[in-house]
Amino acid sequence: MIEHNASSNQDEPLLSVRELVAGYKGPVVGPLTFSVLPGEVLGVGGRNGSGKSTVLRAITGAARTFSGSIQRCAGLTVTHHQQRPELPPELPLLGRELLRVMHADRTDAPEIIQPLLDRPINQMSGGQFQLLQAWACLGGDAELVLLDEPTNNLDGRAIDALTAFIQTERPPRAVMLVSHEREFLAENCTRMIELGDENGSAEVHQDEMRRVSGGAGG
Repeated sequence: MIEHNASSNQDEPLLSVRELVAGYKGPVVGPLTFSVLPGEVLGVGGRNGSGKSTVLRAITGAARTFSGSIQRCAGLTVTHHQQRPELPPELPLLGRELLRVMHADRTDAPEIIQPLLDRPINQMSGGQFQLLQAWACLGGDAELVLLDEPTNNLDGRAIDALTAFIQTERPPRAVMLVSHEREFLAENCTRMIELGDENGSAEVHQDEMRRVSGGAGG
């Protein structure tokens, strides 16, 4: 999904969230306060059920904002890679046609994406479609990319490719990255919001994240 709200001032946040409380029938997460700057990768971590996906859905309007505010810079374009992208069997699009719809039909698609360009998406595995969707978001022209558990269904080679996508397709584009994998967050994020048991948040810098990840790995 791409939202066109497209140029941004690099000296101001792309997104400013203040005291956000969000959810569905009732609040799920918050209050949260953070901003997203051009060119950075902001991680969102926390235990299962802490509201990581809800934060992204609140930004796109798919979750309800009970209180607080979400402010976008003027003209911001946003694309959202959802946690479980659904294969649409009734639409026999080729991979390259999906990329064209997502404004990511580029001549320099990565090698791992090339075999998927002429394959119908309804014939792709879950991992192949997940990776293609991630490239469609990161290789397009959106200024803010929301990635929700993008490593789901991916093998080691595909995860390495996803890391390359995130790290090479950089400024002024920014990324908000939700993942339960601490090592993946530490490798890719410049800052992080940690959602805790009390639905609060704490900012963790990348060097601190690397120490946590390294300690957990033994």
